[in-house]
Amino acid sequence: MAMSASAQLSKVVKRQYMELPQGDNVQAMYIWIDGTGEGLRCKTRTLDSEPKSIEDLPEWNFDGSSTYQSEGSNSDMYLIPSAMFRDPFRKDPNKLVLCEVLKYNRKPAETNHRRTCKKIMEMIDHQIPWFGMEQEYTILGTDGHPFGWPSNGFPGPQGPYYCGVGADKAYGRDVVEAHYRACLYAGVKICGTNAEVMPAQWEFQVGPCEGISMGDHLWVARFILHRVCEDFGVVASFDPKPIPGNWNGAGCHTNFSTKEMREDGGLKCIEACIDKLGKRHNYHIRAYDPKGGLDNARRLTGHHETSNIHEFSAGVANRGASIRIPRTVGQEKKGYFEDRRPSANCDPYAVTEALIRTCLLDEEGDEPVDY
Repeated sequence: MAMSASAQLSKVVKRQYMELPQGDNVQAMYIWIDGTGEGLRCKTRTLDSEPKSIEDLPEWNFDGSSTYQSEGSNSDMYLIPSAMFRDPFRKDPNKLVLCEVLKYNRKPAETNHRRTCKKIMEMIDHQIPWFGMEQEYTILGTDGHPFGWPSNGFPGPQGPYYCGVGADKAYGRDVVEAHYRACLYAGVKICGTNAEVMPAQWEFQVGPCEGISMGDHLWVARFILHRVCEDFGVVASFDPKPIPGNWNGAGCHTNFSTKEMREDGGLKCIEACIDKLGKRHNYHIRAYDPKGGLDNARRLTGHHETSNIHEFSAGVANRGASIRIPRTVGQEKKGYFEDRRPSANCDPYAVTEALIRTCLLDEEGDEPVDY
């Protein structure tokens, strides 16, 4: 099993330094999405006192030519603090700071989807949109081989691993437990976790989150997972189909509701939204992975609990459909629906914005409306 060299460094030695007092100073780790639309970057600065709100955090900058975001001749990019969390690695009073990225002219960077998402969310905030996202991922060694898999072969076929217990069924639970507790400490709205269908594949759920906070909380949960895996010497992959063949891919199923859907008779509103989504399938497929649907094409085959990428479908309790209405929602005639199309490496800002545009702003066609 290939593990990173830094994981072999003594954590006991590190601890004696991490326990040193830091006075009134606070370490703030600024986090941002890089030019790939799925990678995360971070760097730390010292603050004179503990920030109590986003307004207390200064803007910062970085070299965008080293993050696929600018040319070297004009490389400064701005970091705009947008959401703040407790730091589970350095502990209180230190902070994790999720940032938006602006270009030299202070316009949003190409992979900064938060800016438009926030604008769209503010247009319909009276409808109180709730989201919950189910983030699947695969634990890999540094050589790209799934954690715990035989070095020259495959584990037994899928079947015993989903929600499995035991050393021969659950691969890498320490990572999962550490990530869960770190998210709770940070203030991330993580609400559950489970082993998935493919061995070394896991899922955590974040939500319910209202509006823009869905993207904020999922991105920080992903960052925390990467940092936890770094400590363990392994890699968290959000590739939608990490292993070709008869193995499940990885998605980010997105649950969505409004105040009207959650009230008595809300099923009618849910069905109306599904009808709108069916007429705009191609737009959503493009929005649901960072490569405009190319990543998802490897996953959405119509097999392994997925719908076919070229067809739209919906059904009650149907895990082979584009949209699933949970059985309890069908019975109670109110609640939420699940969009099963987003890929594991999707941008939650783009996904939630697309749902709002189609379902609540009644947009049509293959392009978003510019408001």
